[in-house]
Amino acid sequence: MLLRLPTSVAEAQECLAEGAVPVGGATLVWATWQREGFPGLAMSLRELPEANVLGPQTVGGAVILCRIDVRVPDVLRLAAATVGTGAVRRTATVGGNIAGSTLRCLLPAALVLDARATVLEADGVREAGLAEVVAKRPVLIGLRWRTPTASAYRKLPAQAGGAPPLVVASALHAGPGGPHRVRVAVRDGYEVLSGTAPGDAGAGEALEALRGTALGELPAAAWDVVRPQVVGLLERRGTG
Repeated sequence: MLLRLPTSVAEAQECLAEGAVPVGGATLVWATWQREGFPGLAMSLRELPEANVLGPQTVGGAVILCRIDVRVPDVLRLAAATVGTGAVRRTATVGGNIAGSTLRCLLPAALVLDARATVLEADGVREAGLAEVVAKRPVLIGLRWRTPTASAYRKLPAQAGGAPPLVVASALHAGPGGPHRVRVAVRDGYEVLSGTAPGDAGAGEALEALRGTALGELPAAAWDVVRPQVVGLLERRGTG
């Protein structure tokens, strides 16, 4: 297998046009390749500057999870810190987790940040929504978002070999001169549901509004986690 390491977007486009298979940390594909055979040409974005940025409002698709720190919102930092083992986090990438994984542990965090994706295709770079990234699994160059007022994340314990653990992510946003909004996303099994509610009234009103979204389908155990997160976020209004 020939591994290409493009250092520019133009070079990465050429790799895709030549049929290169995108690979990040290879934590999700190595076993499959060993079983079914390695591709003739693969491509990693680990040398592409645009895919390695890390800051308060952006993270590159080639950033390995152990690099994600206090420069990003709490919800994304905590999500990255709970993925797999330390060995996995030292290899797995943001792009691989969101675009290549069935668990997508970072997806709830990205959803509540209202993140937009920059994706690479053979004919160029463009912006895409997270729903498209999940459905089509393009090459993810990076994510961008607007810094929230506050955010929170929790992953419940789970038994080894059992169902994926419940994940609850939330964020409080305030538009310039506009009202607050509460965004909540929950991974229940392999499904990720999300909803938005007004954030300028009380917690009861916000929770009632969230129950009117797709989140209303969640079991009681999930709401036992959602409720205190929303209450905690609303208590932080004006302190971010």
